[in-house]
Amino acid sequence: MSELSKRIADLPPEKRQLLLRRLAEQQKKASAPVEAEWPVRDASQPAPLSFAQQRLWFLEQLQPGNALYNLLMVIRMDGRLDATVLEKSFNAIIARHEALRTVFVEREGQPLQVISPLVTLALPVEELGSLPEPKREAELRRLANEEASRPFDLTRGPLLRMRLLKLEEQAHVLILTVHHIVFDGWSQAVLLRELEAFYGAFLTGKEPSLPPLPVQYADYAVWQRQWLQGAALEGQLAYWKEKLRGPPPMVELPTDRPRPALRTTRGARLFVELPRPLSEALAALSRQEGATLFMTLMAALKTLLFRYTQQTDITTGYVTAGRERREVEGLIGFFVNTLALRVDLSGAPSFRTLLARTRVASMEAFAHQELPFEQLVDALQLERDLSRSPLFQVMLVHQPLSKTGLQMPGLSLGSMDIQPETAKFDLTLLLHDTERGTLAGSWEYNTDLFEAGTIARLAKHYEQLLQSIVAHPDQRITELGLMGDEERRELVERWNETRTEYGRERCVHELFEEQARRTPEALAVRSGREHVSYGELNRRANQLANLLVKKGVGPEEVVGLCTERTVGTVVGLLGI
Repeated sequence: MSELSKRIADLPPEKRQLLLRRLAEQQKKASAPVEAEWPVRDASQPAPLSFAQQRLWFLEQLQPGNALYNLLMVIRMDGRLDATVLEKSFNAIIARHEALRTVFVEREGQPLQVISPLVTLALPVEELGSLPEPKREAELRRLANEEASRPFDLTRGPLLRMRLLKLEEQAHVLILTVHHIVFDGWSQAVLLRELEAFYGAFLTGKEPSLPPLPVQYADYAVWQRQWLQGAALEGQLAYWKEKLRGPPPMVELPTDRPRPALRTTRGARLFVELPRPLSEALAALSRQEGATLFMTLMAALKTLLFRYTQQTDITTGYVTAGRERREVEGLIGFFVNTLALRVDLSGAPSFRTLLARTRVASMEAFAHQELPFEQLVDALQLERDLSRSPLFQVMLVHQPLSKTGLQMPGLSLGSMDIQPETAKFDLTLLLHDTERGTLAGSWEYNTDLFEAGTIARLAKHYEQLLQSIVAHPDQRITELGLMGDEERRELVERWNETRTEYGRERCVHELFEEQARRTPEALAVRSGREHVSYGELNRRANQLANLLVKKGVGPEEVVGLCTERTVGTVVGLLGI
């Protein structure tokens, strides 16, 4: 964090809020893309990719047939459904949005997006009604996961798939799978809103009254490449190069397994929901501090990472909608951009102070959000580590409550929590506001690094930390409570009930050597990224013991040991 940012964070709350409000107004004006005329595009010719699309296209070339960027929507539909009208509605949306009719080709070494003039998708109805209830639910989830894991061919398309499962006469489940290269979270809201309009109109024989789209996604891609160059690009780059100068250290969360040499994407999710009183208290604290709820959740996440790692320079990831121009607000397409948020936690600040620092850092990042993440990574010339994602390994996504839910005549609709078994980062916390007044979501984690129990414990720590924050926002982040009463009793009392009988005639190092002979490959000590087996630990201890003997150290002689808390500490204790 810069000296100016620290000075702002240390101001009294009322002065800080006034200053930040004025800075926000200035930054919003300065950061908004120039409202220039949209470039004229020949719709009959291929168009360039946006920067975000180019990154996903490049990743597809590295790992062809990868389903990591498949987005899945599973919607339960109870009531009288007209499947023919539903199919017609989806095809009307596909006709309206060029992004859903786009494929990607390479010509003369450059990727291009080609828009098909007409694409019509069928919506097959699959009967599951003959299966008994438990098997029906299992089959539904199997089919959804099958869709999520089935890759798209970016060169052929279409990049949207639909399946309609009939559970009963008036109970259906719609499975939608779409590739991220033409779709994002905002696009989901657009699609559902237009599905509601088309279905309602077609069901009654009317024409939908949707306004024409002012531009298409390919127009945006052309505009972005024309705008983000020269002074606009240099200004964005200058900020991020300074902000991420260093570069930021990797977050060293303790893992259950050694990190693979090549980053994997196998994952799972733990679904969570925070109690309503806690959710409301977090929102109230955010308003009091002139921050968004996202900023408060992010500051709390950084506090959790600090408590787990003792690192004070922590960079985490988040995404922005990337729709600063009003003409693209109603488009389906891939607009989101990834940002890296670096915050200084040094000095054991109070949470209130850390929230102020996070707010300043967030506003600065928002003012420079136009630089595509992939260009930032290239510009920083980071030393690539194939075992990790660049810049950060932990991400937070917060989605505010949508103003309206999906409503279709004669149907009761609801989303189903079925997600692909993948993880883009080591750890991602996805939260959204619910109509119940709570915060709900999931912890997405890499299963090659973490056990389910570890993430469940981490999630409990985060919730307890949030409870501590709303109760004591002026407490130092080193003192905020992480453990609930039950876990504290388990650690302090039950786990310390370790008295056991053993042969008093033998020394500890002899008992250790016996264990090393029995299980030489078993994990004995873990410290940060270093994992040492019993056999290896015994070998190192013997080396140290032999060295001490050569230097004349004998029985009953005192040997000093001064180390950090590392594997070396254990080696020293056993060797001496």
